[in-house]
Amino acid sequence: MNATARPAYEWKDLPWPVIERHVFKLQTRIFQASGRGDVRTVHRLQRLLTHSWSAKCLAVRRVTQDNRGKKTAGVDGVKALRPLQRLCLVATLSLTKKARPLRRVWIPKPHGAEQRPLGIPVLHDRAAQALAKLGLEPEWEAKFEPNSYGFRPGRSCHDAIKAIRDVIKNQDRWVLDADIRQCFDRISHQALLAKLHTYAELQRSIRGWLKAGVLDAGVFSTTAVGTPQGGVVSPLLANIALHGMETHLQQRCPARTGRHDYRSAVKLIRYADDLVVLHTDRAAVEAAQQVLGEWLAGMGLELKPEKTRLTHTRHGDEPGFNFLGFTVRQFPRGKHRTAHSAKGQALGFGTMVTPSKEACKAHQRKLKDVIRRARAATQVALIGELNPIIRGWTRYYSTANSSQVFAKQNDLTQRKLVRWAQHRHAGASRTSLYRRYWSKGWRFTARADGQQLTLVLHTDTRLNRHVKVQGTRSPYDGDWLYWGTRMGRHPELSAQVARLLKRQQGKCAACGLHLKVGDLVENDHLVPRSQHGSGQDENRQLLHRHCHDTKSAHDRGQATEEPDAGKLARPVLKTGGRGDPVA
Repeated sequence: MNATARPAYEWKDLPWPVIERHVFKLQTRIFQASGRGDVRTVHRLQRLLTHSWSAKCLAVRRVTQDNRGKKTAGVDGVKALRPLQRLCLVATLSLTKKARPLRRVWIPKPHGAEQRPLGIPVLHDRAAQALAKLGLEPEWEAKFEPNSYGFRPGRSCHDAIKAIRDVIKNQDRWVLDADIRQCFDRISHQALLAKLHTYAELQRSIRGWLKAGVLDAGVFSTTAVGTPQGGVVSPLLANIALHGMETHLQQRCPARTGRHDYRSAVKLIRYADDLVVLHTDRAAVEAAQQVLGEWLAGMGLELKPEKTRLTHTRHGDEPGFNFLGFTVRQFPRGKHRTAHSAKGQALGFGTMVTPSKEACKAHQRKLKDVIRRARAATQVALIGELNPIIRGWTRYYSTANSSQVFAKQNDLTQRKLVRWAQHRHAGASRTSLYRRYWSKGWRFTARADGQQLTLVLHTDTRLNRHVKVQGTRSPYDGDWLYWGTRMGRHPELSAQVARLLKRQQGKCAACGLHLKVGDLVENDHLVPRSQHGSGQDENRQLLHRHCHDTKSAHDRGQATEEPDAGKLARPVLKTGGRGDPVA
């Protein structure tokens, strides 16, 4: 189709269910061929997929509609495409060896004064990277090691924490808690491309994206190393670069001789560039640190000394370690509260995983900022702003031993709310403030228009056990029952979304396709709130974000204009990444 000619069909009329089924079938075949080591078939199917019109349509939709950063412009200033422009992009999309420079954006890191550089490609390159990822990810999901959890579909922070708990629950361990220095920015291009070893056309395209250079405040600079953060394919390339670390470590640091050698093997658990190495022998962990340093040097990387620490789960001046916002530590216990081995023998200690002190302080700082900004706001507005923050934080830590921490967070939050009320009513007694703003049981409650809105307590969140993903399982294996069950039981999922998933049998209410791991799913009102629709389950349905775009446009009587879905609803489900899903 000529890109300048007007097509005979519209974007919203494309057969999206057929397109998604076609692409997923090819991805499943790539996954299976990679699992059996058939490289020739993998490359043939990848070429077929990247030249497929269906895959190009899906890639364009992901970067222009589904992606949260879809409104971010590259060096060309283009940050949004209309439906006709998306069809033109599909017609011209291809894997080329030339790429436009990236726009450099600096964002602050969560803790400290450091900043993280992001590289924003232009929309065409973003779509091309999404197309390449559709073909590359199934191949490498069949190869990745079982204890790699970051930036992978179907794997989350909770899986990594559960893997650590499983390793140390029956025996205390020495731990190397390490972090890779500037992992994304220092990966060797030569080593990465050699490990990638894909077919020529895709290899040239990836080389072009890596060598594209960056434009920072109008100044161009080349990129000799690193894969830019902000690119669609960058997290996958970083995982490919770090692939093989666990296998190499176990080969160079073998288990002790004797019975049950597998129980004394060195264990490495990695989430992106954060990793821990566990073993019963300190010398084995120290040797593992040296082996890791040598292996990382081959990829142009190194461990960050200030964030690398050797510790023990039970003993020492500062036992335990922090990982992904959790503190993992073992405590001595009495005979009635001790952990037991598989044979029922009392171990004399128990493993505790709790929210880290830094995470608790950061959470309270966030609540404090919200309450301080809302000094002149209504109680209803304040509760509406605090509830999502508290729910999201407590659901993330609901798989840990968090009951005491949640109770303390309740107390600290109530103190801040008391000061907020005292600021609004200087000189008022605590009794009068309680009667005005609190209901029975110190529940911060607002009454407006005959309705009652209550602030959720941290202790309202129910604690639950998380089941770790099985071995090397991947969503590309096509087991809808397994992955649908895991999706419905994700710890960060709200109770309402879990009920809707069960009611809809794990399918989108609009297109009828399965809600896959990694999809952006939104909780939609059947009757819009603007028409006084209720928030009960009977008036709710789960839709893909792009399906929600279409429905919202129809509800507003603007079928040709697709609104920004980010302004209509928050994503309620997106697994596979840190901090995901968001509920």
